[in-house]
Amino acid sequence: ALGHHPGMYLHTLVAGLPQAERAALVQATELRSYRRNETVLAADEWTDCIYCVAGGLLRVVAHGSSSDDVTTEFIRQDDFFFGSSFSEDRYQVAQSLVAALPSSVYLIPVSEMRRLCALHPEISLKLLELAMKRLSAMRGQLRRISSLPSEDLVGRVLHQLSQLAPSTTGGYDKRITQAVIASYAGLSREVVNKAMRNMEDRGLVRRDEHGLHVSSDFAATDFEPLPDEHSGSGNPAAASGPESPAD
Repeated sequence: ALGHHPGMYLHTLVAGLPQAERAALVQATELRSYRRNETVLAADEWTDCIYCVAGGLLRVVAHGSSSDDVTTEFIRQDDFFFGSSFSEDRYQVAQSLVAALPSSVYLIPVSEMRRLCALHPEISLKLLELAMKRLSAMRGQLRRISSLPSEDLVGRVLHQLSQLAPSTTGGYDKRITQAVIASYAGLSREVVNKAMRNMEDRGLVRRDEHGLHVSSDFAATDFEPLPDEHSGSGNPAAASGPESPAD
């Protein structure tokens, strides 16, 4: 499903722009909805848009020579996915972008964002900051994969998912599968299943109808909390801060 967002799209990236320029951005932007596991962008596909998650959660998927795909990062609400360069109005993606949960996504033309960057250099700096946060998050996950025992790594990923895809009663959304967790943790599904069963037996993980709750013991300083729910985050019409999965 797609369409133009009916209201005024505001984000801290563009909240300081004059109203006429924000209105032009709204007019040029499409809002699309994706089912869980639906491909937003396929590897090697060309696109002329950057992608801002209005709701839900996307994952970036690398395709190797084996049948197993690897989730390299998550793109959560109010965060962006875009190419490595803004020198052209189109770019080719090396990895797939897939909806990890039912998601709504704003498609913003690269040409429009390039125009705004030329007029307002502060937007370029904010985009650079977002790109640096994403790289930092990926480095942190690689560090955890290389240094933590499998059960500790699974625990950290479960805690991160409680930040990225929170359920209505705490914990994380149960629609995030063990296969997705395994692909992000660099582990086999069997190892993840065993680790989660062990943690559940010890009371570190519990399930309810909405999601899986994880122990606060998994919390660490390398995960940032989501913005305060009362700050307007989650409402595309609110000036909410772009957050990325923390390192």
